[in-house]
Amino acid sequence: MGVDLSVDLDADCAPEVLFAHVADLGAYPAWLGIVDNAVPHPGLDLTLGVDGDGDADPGAWLVELRGRLGPVARSKRLRMVRTMFDPPWHVRFERAELDGRNHAPWVLDARVEQREGSARLTVDLHYGGSFGGALLERMLSDEIEQSRPRLAALVAGPAPA
Repeated sequence: MGVDLSVDLDADCAPEVLFAHVADLGAYPAWLGIVDNAVPHPGLDLTLGVDGDGDADPGAWLVELRGRLGPVARSKRLRMVRTMFDPPWHVRFERAELDGRNHAPWVLDARVEQREGSARLTVDLHYGGSFGGALLERMLSDEIEQSRPRLAALVAGPAPA
């Protein structure tokens, strides 16, 4: 069981601009409605540990997901760690809880490609659990479709700070 989704977005911007909006989970609530909140969280950092400006980079976030499909609403809190960071081309986040329990995997892998005068984002999302099944997949698919124009509008403006 589980959910595997892949989605592409072509955007009229430089790869660096598109990457800035997907490399920091704290920026996701501005464009991805199921991410209700994402705040930096100390601890395990498997990436370089600094951002492009040399500032300390959290590497981990507490992410609160909220979704609704008809009368069914769900929320979930995850601790996500950035496990790949190759700006402006590739970023990967994986669930990494600190409670010592075995949790279903969540993996978000985002790749940016240079196009002639634009950039293409490909995001692969994997949820390895059994909770929600087809309902969760439908909810995620619907939200991803709704997020496309929001992200496209954001990358047309300035990159997040």
